[in-house]
Amino acid sequence: MIKIKAFFTKLLHWEHWPTFMFYIPLAPFYIYQTIKARHLVSYLITNPAIKYSGNGTESKFKTIQLIPEPYKPLTVLIAKNSNFNDILLKIEEANISFPLIAKPDIGFRGYLVKMIDTKNELKNYLEKNNITIIIQEFIDYENECGLFYHRMPDESEGKITSFTLKKFLIVVGNGTSNLSELILADKRAYLYYNLLQNIHKDNMQAIPKKDKIVQLSVIGNHSKGTQFVNGNHLINKDLEKMMDGVSKQIDGWFYGRLDIKYNTFEDLIAGKNVKILEINGIISEPTHIYDPENSTYFSAIQSLKKHWKISYQIAQKNHTLSKITYPKFIPYAKDMLWLRKHTQKLKKLSQ
Repeated sequence: MIKIKAFFTKLLHWEHWPTFMFYIPLAPFYIYQTIKARHLVSYLITNPAIKYSGNGTESKFKTIQLIPEPYKPLTVLIAKNSNFNDILLKIEEANISFPLIAKPDIGFRGYLVKMIDTKNELKNYLEKNNITIIIQEFIDYENECGLFYHRMPDESEGKITSFTLKKFLIVVGNGTSNLSELILADKRAYLYYNLLQNIHKDNMQAIPKKDKIVQLSVIGNHSKGTQFVNGNHLINKDLEKMMDGVSKQIDGWFYGRLDIKYNTFEDLIAGKNVKILEINGIISEPTHIYDPENSTYFSAIQSLKKHWKISYQIAQKNHTLSKITYPKFIPYAKDMLWLRKHTQKLKKLSQ
């Protein structure tokens, strides 16, 4: 019954629609830009600092190294089949403590991203998911946002075109219902019941005290239930000035979304108590479009089109001004075939 209800809820609310529903309508625009650039994948030089400008095949660990030091979270790379004691030593040497965040080095859409509380839990995670992963410190700041920024390579100032506030799933105890019942009664949380049941498997029958707030997830991903709220009204010159400073310290990154944790908006503008969790490139989205209260399906597509156009413009300038050559299509196609297989593996492991 829950599955049927969730299916129809997702069907009738476009923010939950599959990705292809947002990109198929843009196929004619892609073809037009391809003809205009006279190259199938000209957009792959938008961000020369990142492999294929951040199309999903890039190493998250390598892109994290691009982050300016004050904003860089403590992160280590763990190769598959690594000795567990060596892993613990590496984590200790990096000053990372539990709880921590584990995620695939190459991945997206929140697949296998998990907060891990204990050594035993980490060992189980690694044994189940024998892939190269990164381990990152858990940043316990109050707020998280997705900030979309771009800057033309020949200009000193850029623009923020999307600012998304992330609202994590919570339920509030009533003193009589257990956690499972609270989740099922929540109009959003129940859509992610299977996921939350796995996260809170030891506490599903516990009864939270009256008025106690229970945060159900700490991963700021839409597929994990996090609600994206349009915060574009908060964009101002001071915030853009801060981002210009960040951008100029990342040689070869001109376009994409930063996932940022911060305490207060004033701190974010001042660049203090701020950590950049990830740098996302050309496949990143202006995630404010997934706020159904301030957007429609058609306006979301138009926003994506607008951002694609910016990406093409930056790539063209990198090609003409910096003489950056376009990548060859065949090696790129082979990498994309590998990524498809890798993604299928991540999906399977996530089940």
